Amino acid sequence: MTGWTEYALALALFVGSHFLPRIGGLRDTLINAVGRRTYFAIYGVISVGLLIWLIVAAGRAPHVALWAQLPWTRWVPNIAMPLAMILVACGAGLRYPYTLGGRHGQVFNPERPGFAAVSRHPMFLALALWGGAHLVPNGDLAHVILFGSFTVMALAAIPAFDAKARRALPLDDARALHDSTAVLSLVPLTDRAWLKDNARLMALRILTGLLLWLALLHLHGAIIGVSPFPV
Repeated sequence: MTGWTEYALALALFVGSHFLPRIGGLRDTLINAVGRRTYFAIYGVISVGLLIWLIVAAGRAPHVALWAQLPWTRWVPNIAMPLAMILVACGAGLRYPYTLGGRHGQVFNPERPGFAAVSRHPMFLALALWGGAHLVPNGDLAHVILFGSFTVMALAAIPAFDAKARRALPLDDARALHDSTAVLSLVPLTDRAWLKDNARLMALRILTGLLLWLALLHLHGAIIGVSPFPV
């Protein structure tokens, strides 16, 4: 199975894995059966596996060039990905329940927003950054569909999740949540009070993100089959 058939199948399974569990309460049934942590651990492994297959399948699809890969374009993902991985590290277990990677059931305290003051959607920003940065050097049709779709979906998810938070909260709580957080703001990084509460954890998260980036950088060729380094 090669070419567009494999790519279409990988894309369909990846998209289906994200939407089918929501139909008919299947996800809630599975969570009740195996527990929330076990469900999301298994779901995460499956999602990562399908994503890797989808990226590999895009590379095997017939090459339909929309724009050429110029030498400088390879620098774009290499510059963007350290920041994306830092956002992933900061977003994992975020004390903000209305986003991807946030702690489900967490009672958000607007007086101590943590990293949500910098971004309440770091995972979505990381996904958009990953997709957008990889779109630049990959100008063939299969990769444009792949990375373009991820970028658009990640950016579209931000207002969708914000709307979900507003529906779930009383008006005053929703306003407090909105005022104490941001889609993206560097202002908290200049706030001494915020830094006093968060600097140590931020440093650990940044280090984790950079180590994750280095690991993915050197595993990229073995897993994806393409060297990420500029030529």
